Parts: sequence; C-alpha cells; structure tokens
Amino acid sequence: MDWATQPDPFRRFEGAPNTPLSLAANRRKVGYADLFEPGAITPAPLDLDGVSVLLELSFGLSAWKQYGGNRWALRCNPSSGNLHPTEAYVIVSGAHGIENGIHHYASYDHSLELRCRFDPGVRSLLLGLSSVFWREAWKYGERAFRYCQHDIGHALGALRYAAALLGWRIRLLDSLGDDDIAALLGLDRPDDFIEAEAETPDLLCLIEFGENAANPDINEWLRGVGKAKWMGRANKLSPHHKFDWPLIEEVHKATRKPVAPASGNGYAPKLPAVLPLSCKLPAAELIRQRRSAQAFDGDSFMPATTLYRILDATLPRQGIPPLDAWAPPPRVHLVLFVHRVNGLTPGLYVFCRHEKSESLLRKAMKAEFAWERAEGCPEHHRLFRLLLADTRQAAETISCHQDIAGESAFSLAMLAEFNHGLAEGPWFYRRLFWECGLIGQALYLEAEAAGFRGTGIGCFFDDPMHELLGLKGTEFQSLYHFTIGGPLADNRLQTLPGYWHLDPERLPASPAGQGIG
Repeated sequence: MDWATQPDPFRRFEGAPNTPLSLAANRRKVGYADLFEPGAITPAPLDLDGVSVLLELSFGLSAWKQYGGNRWALRCNPSSGNLHPTEAYVIVSGAHGIENGIHHYASYDHSLELRCRFDPGVRSLLLGLSSVFWREAWKYGERAFRYCQHDIGHALGALRYAAALLGWRIRLLDSLGDDDIAALLGLDRPDDFIEAEAETPDLLCLIEFGENAANPDINEWLRGVGKAKWMGRANKLSPHHKFDWPLIEEVHKATRKPVAPASGNGYAPKLPAVLPLSCKLPAAELIRQRRSAQAFDGDSFMPATTLYRILDATLPRQGIPPLDAWAPPPRVHLVLFVHRVNGLTPGLYVFCRHEKSESLLRKAMKAEFAWERAEGCPEHHRLFRLLLADTRQAAETISCHQDIAGESAFSLAMLAEFNHGLAEGPWFYRRLFWECGLIGQALYLEAEAAGFRGTGIGCFFDDPMHELLGLKGTEFQSLYHFTIGGPLADNRLQTLPGYWHLDPERLPASPAGQGIG
C-alpha cells in the first residue's frame, strides 16, 4: 500500500446544493425482533425523517474509532478493509422536506447533495448504488473487483434492514441495464468527474413505502434527466495513482449488464415462520453496533439453536428481510466448519439453500461423504453432516492461514452454482458475489443479535477448498468465507458515536487514518 495515495473515504460533489438530513433513527422505537414479524411495524411516511433514517442506518456512519493520533469512521454497511467503494444515490419525488430530484448521499455530513432537479410526476423513492473500484484497488489490487461486488451485496442487505425498520420494502429493478442506471444517477457525465475517480453503476431499487408508491416509467425518466441540468463536480479521492490495474476494467467490461428480463420471479418457497429470536435490542442500536471481529477467544460455544436461527435468516421468505430483496432463486450454499456448537458434533456440514440443489451438491462432492441430517435441526433445514472431524486447522489454512476461521464457534464457505449462474449471462458473475454479500449481511446482524460477532473473509484458497469437497471443474465455486464466534475486544481503541462531529462545539479536524471495521 502506498500511504501517500490513500483514497479519501468520502465522495463529495462540490457545488451541488446540500440538504442536511435529520438524525432520527433513535426515534423509531422498533425492536430487532420486530423486523421479522409481518405487519408488526406501521409504515413511516415518505418525508425527510423517513429518508434520513433509511440512509443513516444503511450507509451512514455507525461509529468513529480512535487510536493515538488516528481516527477513522465505521459505517452501517460493511466493507472489505473498511475502504467503502459503494456510493448511494436517491431519486425522490413527493417527500416532504426534500426537493424532487436525484441526490447523492454524503455520509460524512449525513446530507443529500442535489445533482439534478427532476420531477418524475409520481410520488416515489428509488435508491441506486455504484462502486469506486480505486478505493479497493489501492489496497487489494486485482482482488478489488470481487470485493466491490461483495460490498454491493452487503449494502443491499443493509438497505433492506433499514427499510424494514421503517415498515418499508425494497424491490430490485433487475431488468435494467448498467447504461440506464448510469444515466439515471449521472455517472455517465465525464465533465462531472474531471480528474476524479469514476463510479460504475451497480443496481437500482424501488422503495415501497406503502402510501401510494408508484412504479417508475424508467424510459420516461431517462428522457427527463437527459434534458435536465446537472450540478456538482466529484472530488478527486487520491492525488495520484501509483499503480493501475487494467484487469479490473477488463472484467468490468466483460460483466456489464444489458437490458434483460428480470432473473426469476422473486423466489419464495413455502417455509414456516422464521425461528424465534431472544434479542431485545432496538433495531437501530443493533444495526449500529455491528462490527467485524478482529480476533476470537477460541473458547466460546454457541448453542445449536442459535446456529439454526442464524442459518434460517439466510433463507428467502416473502416480506422478511433481507433475502426478500433478492429476486433470483438461491444459487449460493453454505459449507460449515463446525468447531464449538453445543448440541452439534464438530465436523464438516453443508446447508442447501434451495430444495433442488441438494442432488447437484451430492453429485458434485466426494462419494464417501455421509450426508446425515444434522441432529436436532428444523425439518425445513437441509443441513447435512458430511464428515466428523476437528476442522479448525483446515478452516484456518483454507482462509489464508487466518486464526479467526478456527478460533470461532463456526466458519463457513459460500459455494455458488457458478456455471448455472453464468448461464444467465456474463453479468451474472457479479450477481453471485452480491448474493454472497447479502447472506453475509444477515450473518453479521444475526451474530450480533445472538451476542456473538462475525467477520467476512475475502482471502481464501479456493483450490484447497474444492479439493476438500472433491469438486471438479467450475460447476461450483467458493466465492466468500465467513466466521462467527466470541470476539476479543481491543481496549486500546476509543469509540465515538457516528455523528458526534456534527456538534459544532466539538467539530474535530479532518479525519485522519483509516482502519479495519
């Protein structure tokens, strides 16, 4: 890493009119457990406070960490290396207190920067996401492309949880092409990114807020924004770039999404209600306390019932966050290294997230695997023990020799139906990583709700993982790893609230340094 070119973690559009948002999340008296009870939350109105809460708890700052002379921000949406390549935009019309138009969310100031005055003529709220590849490439090089896709999945999950707290839902507008999203968000305007690092379009969601929300006519909107006046110029994040990574742009071009029919019809099997949850924390508090554990104690045991609840949260159910935000059928399954789970024998397990995938996995994996149903697991869970073993060393070795994979209660690999996914088109490569990130966000919050902590693992050796399972070819590919256990706290770090710096009497100097969180 070249510290002289460390990217600014905050994008701004200089010259764009600014609308401060309220810090209203604490006024929403909603428990985390309430998010999983259909109809339990009265939908909030579409107004300044509602949009403020949505953004505060999805893309806002959750805390500041400080050590010595360095201070760095953490956010509600996780990011590889805390580098945050994901930028958020809202297209809003008819929200009391917010001017109609296309806005960029400035997370440091918790404000909206008006990029384009535009009135679509219908009361609506849409949210778009983009990626700045350079923020990740500065540290991770070519791996940055994959990590940016993980982050989009996490961001989609963070958005869905925040919407649920408001009694809102989100719908991924999956048929749109990247060029349309770029045009709607103003990312295809080179004069607004002179010398600044480019942003690439990722997705656009319709926020269903329950009070006469209308479906957008995207073609009409594209004609409208094409004639509108745009404002603001993007800031340059690094003074210069010491390294370039042409492979990232090559893969990006190869996976650009055209206009295409939506993937699936919102797969939602008939499942029983999500397993019960004992967490009494307010949803806003739990969302803000999410962290990536840096180390585990190697001693904490998790009850099997807790593991089953965590796995249950990764299954798609109609109206239940966050997986109801995902339209395609599940193509990602979980291979678990169970270390310390009371009521479950240590060993290697597989959790099939789609009823039709079990036969594919059985055929692809080693013939000698046991495929025994896990003891005590719910009837609707396809959780199978493959072999009995102490898997701690294997988990650590496969996860780039990281202790956190073996000192946790369990770790896992996300195994994607790679060939079947790519049959949709080359652009589905990105979607597979998004699905992994979306699952990861569920794991993060469920770990917090159970009194544990999680960490996403982007560095792993896929060949040894495939050898362990007996996988050949590219039918299945390991795309993301994760681990959950009892965390060890670093008491050297001071923690400050996410927006303490907005108090004018305590306004600090510009944030220095950047950490992992």
